[in-house]
Amino acid sequence: MKTKDELIDDLLNLAFAEDIGDGDHTTLCCIPDDEYGKQHLLVKEEGIIAGVDIAVKVFHKFDPTLKVTVFIQDGTHVKPGDIAFVVEGKVRSLLQTERLMLNIMQRMSGIATMTNRYMQELKGLKTKVLDTRKTTPGLRMLEKEAVRIGGGMNHRIGLFDMILLKDNHVDFAGGIEKAILKANQYIKDNHKDGMKIEIEVRNFDELEQALSTGHVDRIMLDNFNTEDTKKAVEIVNGRCELESSGGITFDTLRAYGECGVDYISVGALTHSVKGLDMSFKACE
Repeated sequence: MKTKDELIDDLLNLAFAEDIGDGDHTTLCCIPDDEYGKQHLLVKEEGIIAGVDIAVKVFHKFDPTLKVTVFIQDGTHVKPGDIAFVVEGKVRSLLQTERLMLNIMQRMSGIATMTNRYMQELKGLKTKVLDTRKTTPGLRMLEKEAVRIGGGMNHRIGLFDMILLKDNHVDFAGGIEKAILKANQYIKDNHKDGMKIEIEVRNFDELEQALSTGHVDRIMLDNFNTEDTKKAVEIVNGRCELESSGGITFDTLRAYGECGVDYISVGALTHSVKGLDMSFKACE
């Protein structure tokens, strides 16, 4: 299985291939190979900056001779006019890396900013915001890193690092009890010690079945309203972790957190986010 760094490297290879192809002919036709210059990343909107470390990877992967001077680190609250970093080197390299770097940083910063806003809404509560697998194909590692930078927590990265028995799994497996028992047997048979099991429940009957079966680390309350969520928290009484999911918006977030759940998963952190405005401009 590939590591996080290897997956990011693959992403950058693909991104450069689709953008540059057989050459940036606009730059090549008018910029001499030996021309050197400097550009800075200018923040144009308030938020949480994310993607600085990845930006450095972009520059150095394309041209190891580029010199990057970082002034603002990932996770910092920024405002219009802030300069995140300066890059010096061949102008051709600066121009050919500009768009990829901006695409990554704007999206990651948008995700980090939204995540931070959600976390601030839960301030004072034990509840944490989780991301989901509703990510842009190929960009998951970057988008989940942005959630972490914004103060949220990562749910499972993919299908490989946690067992999450959702409604379709339960139905095909023959019910809550069978699904849980099969999951535990699978972990034993395949020596996956330490792999956590979470199960989704749709009503109080399924909740009771999950609790009576046991051997799960977390129960996901799917589309429970706040009244039922509070009741579920009382029923579970700390026997396992509880996660609220389904139809929860920023306006209802605090109410669900006040019910006492451990986590609230929010797909909108990654699937419905606006990039943070910034630009990469020539400077002295």
